Amino acid sequence: MGRFSHFGAIDRSRRVAEAGSVAVIGLGRFGRALALELMAGGTEVLGIDLDEDLVQSLNGELTQVVRADSTKREALEQLAVEEFDRVVVAIGGDVSASILTCSVLLAMDIPAIWAKAVTDQHGLILEQLGVHKVIYPEKDMGRKVAHLVRGAALDFIEIAAGYAMVKAPAPSSIQDVPLGETGLRRSHGVTVAAFQHAGEPWDNADNRTVLHAGDTILVVGKTRDAEAFAQLL
Repeated sequence: MGRFSHFGAIDRSRRVAEAGSVAVIGLGRFGRALALELMAGGTEVLGIDLDEDLVQSLNGELTQVVRADSTKREALEQLAVEEFDRVVVAIGGDVSASILTCSVLLAMDIPAIWAKAVTDQHGLILEQLGVHKVIYPEKDMGRKVAHLVRGAALDFIEIAAGYAMVKAPAPSSIQDVPLGETGLRRSHGVTVAAFQHAGEPWDNADNRTVLHAGDTILVVGKTRDAEAFAQLL
């Protein structure tokens, strides 16, 4: 396996925690973006797809990229997929192939399998199979854009159902005074977790932080509270 052959000698539990290597199966728009972002972050990536054109388009961009049928156990065993910290099944266009691939990976006792679901029914089947993490990229992005479109937030991340982190301009009501003196949690039910003065790097916020006009903040709290706070001027 070349560059990946050394993984077998590394303690398995430590590898799962570190996620230093990821196999991405399915190199369409989502899989490609995922694989390239992992590479940019220093993770070794094996890309797998049945489409020769997709494979060739990523030649030299990933640690290794190969054309293979991921529904065949022997193909995945030849690629030593079981040695990877995590495997992401990013197949979206062929639900049957996605399900079969996940079934094969589970039979191989892969320690951490993530899989993309294109519908709720698809995701339910993956969960029933035992896939460790099912993701809904299109659905999640739609929800995120909905929150941004209807409000003044600059960015929105749903941490859990009903709880979110919102990026927004610092409202005038909390400017030019230490955050600890604003009574923010009591009055609005949110916490300023981080801030950015104009033109400067982001930093963690605390009770001594003083915000000014033009600053940007990350607010954490219940989704409704965080969004409402982001509307303040």
